[in-house]
Amino acid sequence: MAPRTSVPRVAAASATGTAHHQVREGLAWALLGVLLFSASVPLTKVAVGGFDPFLAAMARAVIAGSIAVVLLRARRVPLPAAPFRGPLAFTMLGAVFGWPILLGLALQRTTAAHVAVIAAFMPLTTALFAVLRVRERVSTQFWLAAATGTAALVAFALSRGGGTGLDPVADLLVVGAVLFSSWCYVEGASITRAMPGWQVISWVVVLALPITLPATLLLWALTQPTPTPTQWAALVMLGVSSMYLGFFAWYRGLAMAGIARAGQTQQLQPLLTLLWSALFLGEVVTAATIAAAVVVIACVVWAQRSRAPAAVAPEE
Repeated sequence: MAPRTSVPRVAAASATGTAHHQVREGLAWALLGVLLFSASVPLTKVAVGGFDPFLAAMARAVIAGSIAVVLLRARRVPLPAAPFRGPLAFTMLGAVFGWPILLGLALQRTTAAHVAVIAAFMPLTTALFAVLRVRERVSTQFWLAAATGTAALVAFALSRGGGTGLDPVADLLVVGAVLFSSWCYVEGASITRAMPGWQVISWVVVLALPITLPATLLLWALTQPTPTPTQWAALVMLGVSSMYLGFFAWYRGLAMAGIARAGQTQQLQPLLTLLWSALFLGEVVTAATIAAAVVVIACVVWAQRSRAPAAVAPEE
């Protein structure tokens, strides 16, 4: 009788091991996406030295869309099926327009440090949307870990002057940007089970071209920019990395590890941004930065351990 009962146990152990491996690989992809996204703030700071902020936002989407057109044609990818067009449109609204435009408007009224206080809630809102939109299951410990990491980021942002210069309009703009971004993450990830992540972001930036291309040409004519080679390089890197390749890794990570679980890795983004800023802009990494990094990393690990792999596996 023993040999008969051992077969299901071996199969279950194998399935559990596969699920663990998938989650680990998904988290690695998500971290790569966060690493690429985290460079967008210092790159944007360099780019807007030579380009109007709105022009930079539209132009980086055009750069990404141009690459996507070539890639989709080379791979002969068919047009998205009708059920996917709605999620793609919502993703486009958030990733291409909502987040960059609202954030740009907010930064005209307040400081980046103050914006960081509200933006710190993005991983938490992404997890909430994942529960509401795609019915992901999370434990109480997961919420505690996510809330603790968010609190650490808010405290860190406040320590850097994020509580000064309060402006209700700026706050509402950042809240809108965070909601747009979190929703677009979930909408895009919701179709990655049927469509590879690279196709999702490719169609998103291609569908946006009828808007972003004319807007770029119009803004160029109105602003007459005279960028330096360094500012050009920063803009191109924004289009290639932050607007395109980062989403390749990000959506793959969300699909493999689960939106709520993988989304918590984004708590590391503000701290990685500071490291990029230290490298590119000469900003100083303080002891408070290191302390916040330790707390946030601990909370991300806590969030990963608090949720069973079976929760992200397809239901029977």
